[in-house]
Amino acid sequence: MPVSTTDATAAGLCAFIDASPSPFHVCRTVAGELEARGFTPLAESRPWPSDGPSRHYVVRGGSLVAWATADFSGATPFRVVGAHTDSPNLRVKQYPDLLSAGWQLVGLEPYGGALLNSWLDRELGVSGRLSVRDGNAVRERLIRIDEPILRVPQLAIHLSENRGGVTLDPQRHVNAVWGVGYESAAFVDFVAGRIEVDPDQVLGWELMTHDLTPSRLVGRDQDLVSAPRLDNQGTCFAGLQAFLAAIDDPGAAIPVLAMFDHEEVGSQSDRGAQSDLLPTVLERIVLSRDGGRTDYLAALAGSVCASGDMAHATHPNYPDRHEPAHRIEVNGGPVLKVNQNLRYATDAAGAGAFALACAQAGVPLQRYVHRADLPCGSTIGPMTAARTGMPTVDVGAPQLAMHSARELMGAADVPSYAAALAAFLTPETTGR
Repeated sequence: MPVSTTDATAAGLCAFIDASPSPFHVCRTVAGELEARGFTPLAESRPWPSDGPSRHYVVRGGSLVAWATADFSGATPFRVVGAHTDSPNLRVKQYPDLLSAGWQLVGLEPYGGALLNSWLDRELGVSGRLSVRDGNAVRERLIRIDEPILRVPQLAIHLSENRGGVTLDPQRHVNAVWGVGYESAAFVDFVAGRIEVDPDQVLGWELMTHDLTPSRLVGRDQDLVSAPRLDNQGTCFAGLQAFLAAIDDPGAAIPVLAMFDHEEVGSQSDRGAQSDLLPTVLERIVLSRDGGRTDYLAALAGSVCASGDMAHATHPNYPDRHEPAHRIEVNGGPVLKVNQNLRYATDAAGAGAFALACAQAGVPLQRYVHRADLPCGSTIGPMTAARTGMPTVDVGAPQLAMHSARELMGAADVPSYAAALAAFLTPETTGR
């Protein structure tokens, strides 16, 4: 049987996720796709070229910003698709080597709002980056161990105070077993050996666990995607596909893809959405087009951002946890997210821009409102709007099991989400 566009795009998402176990690997995966389309990396520490039409990207840690310019003036506005590269998980502590009851353990701690029970009894690999001494310099090395070296074991039901399941203490109950014995095993030495460096050369690390079960299409008709890190690699993938579709015919604005680390812990870092990363990159794009500060401010005034993150589909076993008048279906199209208390940045102007993009792409649009009696999550939208002054719309694709080690979305939502974002990036006219 021929492979449908939906199946091929959803399979592409699965491959993207499996190649990208950490934010640093997301950036590497995206950079590879960009370079295959003629993009070149730029260093923030060096002057940027003024070379007319260009395709460039910058990486800052686990964040990446890419853009494509044609024959635009310095004051040309931007269309930005934003996403985040990080996902909730269990991360390695700075002194990870532990012993307990004859077991060798690796000390882990939760990152972001991880659903801890979902991480139990899974075969876990390790990925991230290390700072390695090279003479009098420090080099960055990425690492990815796709082997079942760690496991966080569940407590047997016979030993639990609550036969319905244990309540996990993030300090005591999420350490991983990786061996048996009464002598400590050096985890950092093990990791150093995998990149063939002396353990004494390892000066720092950001290491995290990832579920080793491959992403795949599931369900009776294989119309669902089961994968880790859909929040928010589902948007990273769809945003990349949209960006690559937009660069050959960018319309009336400069298309920009901005992917930030640290959203799951508040975005307040050197490379999070609250940092200067996006504003400084946008200003340097204007400067490279022979524009000045006034041109930059004028460009921002005509720009719009779509902050992409995943959205809550209505859960079939918990429909009462959702706003009754705003049911969200998987395979029902992209989701426009609105919150009157600005946990989402969407206003009428941003909503209009994205709704028009969905209409132009020929995909349905769903509108999400959180229950007023439940606390609402947030994303990079409000802080991006505040940092740049752009009208910003928060959007996403519907999914179940958000923040679980394993999440679920509709296969048909992958191409429709990408199509809507592509239409958003290529407006026929600009302006608020």
